[in-house]
Amino acid sequence: MTLGPVMLDIEGCELSDEDRRRLRHPQVGGLILFSRNYRDPEQLAALCAEVHALRDPRLVLAVDQEGGRVQRFREGFAALPAMGHLGDLYDTDAAGAIELAESFAWIMAAELLRYGVDLSFAPVLDVANPVSSVIGDRAFHRDPEVVARLGNAWIRGMRRAGMEAVGKHFPGHGSVEGDSHHVMPFDRRSLAEIEALDLLPFRRVIATHLTGIMMAHVIYDRVDAHPAGYSRFWIEQILRGQFGFEGIVFSDDLSMSGAESVGGYPERARHALDAGCDILLVCNNPDGADAVLESLQGYSNPASQMRMIRLHGEAPDQGLFDSPGWQAACADLAAFHHRLGLAESGDLFET
Repeated sequence: MTLGPVMLDIEGCELSDEDRRRLRHPQVGGLILFSRNYRDPEQLAALCAEVHALRDPRLVLAVDQEGGRVQRFREGFAALPAMGHLGDLYDTDAAGAIELAESFAWIMAAELLRYGVDLSFAPVLDVANPVSSVIGDRAFHRDPEVVARLGNAWIRGMRRAGMEAVGKHFPGHGSVEGDSHHVMPFDRRSLAEIEALDLLPFRRVIATHLTGIMMAHVIYDRVDAHPAGYSRFWIEQILRGQFGFEGIVFSDDLSMSGAESVGGYPERARHALDAGCDILLVCNNPDGADAVLESLQGYSNPASQMRMIRLHGEAPDQGLFDSPGWQAACADLAAFHHRLGLAESGDLFET
């Protein structure tokens, strides 16, 4: 059995019979986990082991473990700061910020891989702009060159742990006010304006190393009438053609309000695949997920399947977590917390 183009979610901390049925569907290729799926490290390890045992090749297990207010696993995991704090440090100590970005990403990725999670959807490569509250301090910096430098450092840290990176949200979500979870955002700028700001980090990072891209549910209406995730212009012409990106392209969640413009779930899936997406996220709507799976009976894209296999991670040697290098990295993270005036846990997380 190959990996299909759909990444689903589940409701709880253990698999139900319905979860197993869906995850065994040939059009499923992965599972994304949320805070509701996490109780403690032991439960997570058991869940991941059961999911991986369902299929061969095994499903890709993913999570949003960015840091700050977007960190799904908390108790028992290192509390990661929002990326904007690293950008603030960069303004006074560029070399130190780059070093810490790589170190913190290494911690993040190694912890996830330890329990069986293959992938964190990171780094955020959007450019910071006060107009966007949904991005906010998830972005590294307001300067796209700094975003690129810190983004590349974050990717180096992930890859050092054995995890590939997925940059988001192409071609840039930082300059729109609306939250695409709830509305359809519009970006009214010209292509030249977008190229000079938002596209620069993606271009720089793709030229270095990036395995995956997640698309933005945003309409850049002076460039194309379709949301970026449904746009052959953005995916095939710019991302694949102009930037030469050969990795895997994820839609953002097709259940979000920003994905509703083309119709129901089967229409959303077909538009995203036709535009060039490899993997479709379908979350928080089991009926929608079933509709997508039914609509894709017989669908096959060998190139996408090969790209998906590249996302599998490998658990690190358990001795890593007692090593001097690990202890030093954790000490650097604790010192950074202290510098920010934040506690080791709760205060780093926003609700």
